[in-house]
Amino acid sequence: MWYTGIHVVSAKWGSVMSAPAMGTTKTAHSDVAPKKKRGPGALATAYLVIYNVVMTAGWLVIAVGLVRAYLVRGSYHGLYFSIEKPLKFFQTGALLEILHCAVGIVPSSVVLTGFQVLSRVFLTWAVTHSVREVQSEDSVLLFVSAWTITEIIRYSFYTFSLLNHLPYLIKWARYTFFLVLYPMGVTGELLTIYAALPYVQKTGLYSVTLPNKYNFSFDYYTFLILTMVSYIPLFPQLYFHMMRQRKKVLAHVEEYKTE
Repeated sequence: MWYTGIHVVSAKWGSVMSAPAMGTTKTAHSDVAPKKKRGPGALATAYLVIYNVVMTAGWLVIAVGLVRAYLVRGSYHGLYFSIEKPLKFFQTGALLEILHCAVGIVPSSVVLTGFQVLSRVFLTWAVTHSVREVQSEDSVLLFVSAWTITEIIRYSFYTFSLLNHLPYLIKWARYTFFLVLYPMGVTGELLTIYAALPYVQKTGLYSVTLPNKYNFSFDYYTFLILTMVSYIPLFPQLYFHMMRQRKKVLAHVEEYKTE
């Protein structure tokens, strides 16, 4: 999923990195000490803190840009153009997360992370950037707003988790706001892809037709339709996965507070 995939990776990564900040559960008070999960080294931790701080700041710039443009224009139409460059830059910057998994400083699947990050980069460049006619669509603002709020929370969550000082408010927001932002983002993404279909079909964008020397054909229009169809099985699975993660993580915090 273009929007939701990040949640799955961050849920796994966040739960590992936030363990010290959450405290311990009842087992910590027993005679058997729980095994501590080994985190990244000092140098890697410092790098990850800097990376997440920069990404948090970047998405804050996007948020401020959206609000400022709205106040100046008095309308939400066409706000994408006011944050187009920073959106492309910081969303593309998420590609480093794949590298983080590959070198082992973040305990997540390279394949899963790669799919999730590349899917959002794909929507940013191969759909919204490539089909300029959709850039003024309200659906673009819908998923951009969802992404912006999500990423500010997500990167803040990572930063404080790495520093072992995770405020409960950020943890709560991390595992609660997705209830609204997830469907909001998915709706915006689907509507944007749908709006791009007529232009892709008309222009033959990114399509390869036969005959050619490689004896290969590719229909980008069909690919986009299949992408939309893929949301049907993936959306419920990922959404309910995050519901389970929310219950698990927040329940542990409440359990610790009541002791």
